[in-house]
Amino acid sequence: MLERRPALGLKLVRGVAPVRAGGLRVQYLGVKAVFVLGLALGAVGVTVDTASAQLSLVPPPKRAKAAPAAAAAPQPVVIPREFAPAQEVYAAFPAEPAATAAPAAPSACQLRLAKIAVFQPVPMLVGAGECGASDAVHLDAVILPDQSKVTVTPAGILRCPMAQELARWVREDVAPSAVKLGSPLRMLDNFDSYSCRGRNRVRGALLSEHGRANAIDVRLFKLADGRALSLTDVNVDKGWREAIKASVCARFATVLGPGSDGNHEEHIHLDLAEHRNGYKLCEWDVREPHPPPAATQVAATPQATEEAAAPADTGEVSEEAAAPLDVVPLPRPRPKLAEGGAARQRKSDRN
Repeated sequence: MLERRPALGLKLVRGVAPVRAGGLRVQYLGVKAVFVLGLALGAVGVTVDTASAQLSLVPPPKRAKAAPAAAAAPQPVVIPREFAPAQEVYAAFPAEPAATAAPAAPSACQLRLAKIAVFQPVPMLVGAGECGASDAVHLDAVILPDQSKVTVTPAGILRCPMAQELARWVREDVAPSAVKLGSPLRMLDNFDSYSCRGRNRVRGALLSEHGRANAIDVRLFKLADGRALSLTDVNVDKGWREAIKASVCARFATVLGPGSDGNHEEHIHLDLAEHRNGYKLCEWDVREPHPPPAATQVAATPQATEEAAAPADTGEVSEEAAAPLDVVPLPRPRPKLAEGGAARQRKSDRN
């Protein structure tokens, strides 16, 4: 705000720029201060720009790559029961044992089995529905009394009691009978062991003992000389097959073979199912080869040949020979009915 004076002219109230009458000298203290302040701010701006340029030349530090997040475990899909597949679709096999899990102590059955067989313990089998088993083993071979081995091909997955009974059967019954045939036993052909399925592989049927690792299907045995002894081959010694049948029917609860239900024509089913009152089922027809066709031909002799070639002289002239060539012969008359046939004919006529 300016204040007027008649002799002194204009004067800044704050004393920044006094003006004297009769002179051009003006002191701008405020302008001088502003100039100095501008130079200071310019120097600071240059310094800031230089520092920014230097910082821009320095590459930014590399960020450490974050570890990939662990894949989330898949959530189970809930399927309505009415749309769920049959239980044999979910065939359960032994799960891989955890690396940190301590090995379980062998059962009493496994301690006994270790003396007569080569096997590996299997974790608890868990399958769909009622499928599964505890105390199961991976049976690789049976040790004979002379310490030779009978391999199980392929190796079977069985409950320990079933594997133990199978090993005893091979050691005490099958191996001695094979020696009588002239060669030691070397291999058991395993057609099927643990399999989560219904009986006879029918969808929706009752659970098979295979689904409980309590059954095995055997097709044949092989000897050291290369011979294969099929249990259902009619050309294999019948006495040997009958002896094998008697041994399995005495040891196992269920024996199914040819003649049982049409599903065991080429192998023998063995299991330890618990039947009511200890009942045992043994259905296996030990069949024989089909007999050759009977010889009905008469030995050819010159006299028999001449008699067969010569026409029989009956003194009668055949109708075909007596009929003229230009006449079409009529069909032969029907043979006369016997007395019983005539009675039946009359009865049918009445009806």
